Order: sequence, then structure tokens, then C-alpha cells
Amino acid sequence: MDLEKHAKADPATPAKADLTQHAEPPALRASDADRDRIADILRDALAEGRLDATEHSERIDAVYRAKTAGELEPLVRDLPASGARPRPVAEPRPHEWEETGAPVDAENMIAVFSASTRKGRWRVGRRTNAFSLFGSVEIDLTEALFEQRLTVINATAIFGNVEVRVPENLSLRGSGTGIFGNFEVHTLEADDPEAPVVVVNGYSVFGNIEAKPKRGKLIADLHQRLRKRLES
Repeated sequence: MDLEKHAKADPATPAKADLTQHAEPPALRASDADRDRIADILRDALAEGRLDATEHSERIDAVYRAKTAGELEPLVRDLPASGARPRPVAEPRPHEWEETGAPVDAENMIAVFSASTRKGRWRVGRRTNAFSLFGSVEIDLTEALFEQRLTVINATAIFGNVEVRVPENLSLRGSGTGIFGNFEVHTLEADDPEAPVVVVNGYSVFGNIEAKPKRGKLIADLHQRLRKRLES
């Protein structure tokens, strides 16, 4: 009888093992590189007319709110993957490369009981992290050089201030929170589909984060003046 019980118990063992094998793995956390890859695909889709400005804005907001890789992939499921087709080659600008050096992917600006300012003619990286603690950070993009279409600024202000100024003819978007503080982005949508897009994400506690256009400042005007000076 013992042998019969033992023989009957054996077939149940693989079934328990199968349940363990089919257990759901934990969700993979999304990295900055994952978000940038998805943002690049959305950027190309906007430029090709596959998405309109409103759809692009909604999906970009979702990209930078996503916590896991599983939340990112549905945002581009109906779009061609980046790199699946040839990309247009940008017109070379050798003088600008020589004068300003290699492009920057990320930059950190920190002001603790102090001030940090970035303005004038400078090359903007894909990502800028601004942190203000009882201090002030000023990011002026009105005369900056954009080597990529999408630029993300992550701002944190704790009893401090972060101000972002942009030209009037690019797209400006934002998403953030103010806790006993202020987070304000004056959104813009450029008429030119190839214009740069600046996304400001922010978190303010007893502080102020503000992003808005600077009147009379246009990217095209700056490029025309530089071209005339370099060719003379």
C-alpha cells in the first residue's frame, strides 16, 4: 500500500514545479537611456507627420512619467523603430564644432546658498539637471546651440528658484509639482515641425520653478547672424 501511495504522489511533483517556472518576473525599471530611446522615436514620428503636435506632447509627458520599461513600449508600438530606416544627414557646421567643442549629453547645475547661471552662446546637452537649495539657477537658452531636437531639463527647487528662458520659436512643454511652492511652464508649440523641443520636468518645495519664452528672441535670427559672420 505504501508503494501505491508513493507512485500516485510522483505525478503531482512536476505540476508544482511548473507553477514556479511560470511565475511572473518583477517589472524592469526604466533607465534614462530607455526614455531617451523612446523620445527619439517619437521625435522622428513628429517630424515625419505620423504624430501631430498634441499626440507627441501627450506621449512625451508619458515617457518621462514612466517608471518601468513595460510602460514605455506601448507608446511607440504603432511607430517604426528608430534606426529601421535611413536618417537624413544634417548639414555640417564645422565652425560651430571648432569653437564650442564636443557635444555634451548631460550637465548638472547646482546652487546651494548660491547662484548658478548658464547663458550666452553654448551647446545644449540632451539633459540638464538643475538643483537649487536656498539658491538660484538660471538657464537661458535664447542664444544656445541645439545639436539635438529634444532637450530635457529636470529641475528641483527647495526653498530656491530655477528659471528657464527659451526662444519664442521652439516648442516648450513641462510636467511638475509644487508643494507649498510654484511650478509654472508657459507651453509653446512651434510652427516649424523641425524646431527644437524643450521639456521641463520639475519638483518644487517652498520654492519656484518657471519656464517661459523670452520676447523677441528667435533661433533663426541667431543662426543668420552667425552665418554672415563666419562667411565674411
